[in-house]
Amino acid sequence: MVDSERLSAPGCWLACTSFSRSKKGILLFAEIILCLVILVCFSVSTSDCFSLSVIEMIFAAVLFVFYMCDLHSKISFISWPWTDFFRSLIAAILYLITSIVVLVEGRGSSIFVAGVLGLLATLLFGYDAYITFPLKQQRHTAAPTDPTNGP
Repeated sequence: MVDSERLSAPGCWLACTSFSRSKKGILLFAEIILCLVILVCFSVSTSDCFSLSVIEMIFAAVLFVFYMCDLHSKISFISWPWTDFFRSLIAAILYLITSIVVLVEGRGSSIFVAGVLGLLATLLFGYDAYITFPLKQQRHTAAPTDPTNGP
């Protein structure tokens, strides 16, 4: 029993590290870190807007773990591409609104930094929504033609 667990551990570790090096893995990790930095900026300024950063950081971390451990392929009753798309689209919209409100109020330097980072998060989440749009990934390719069968 122990030997089989020892043999399967490198395969599991390899699967986990290969996702964290992928484009989607790096993007989710960047979202988590950016949400954490925005959370720190908001909490220093005692603003009421930090709950958005907490929620989006948790959602991104949960999806990162699900994708990294390949749990999304084992739970088939959830449409993972649409879930990820709506998560990132809603996050981009909410960060845009929150950042504009925070920048218009402009009560201090940490609030200003949080607003600018919120605009950066808007771009990051918007890019994530763009690359994960499920209908974009379902493009049809032309059927290959056989040049030997000519007209």
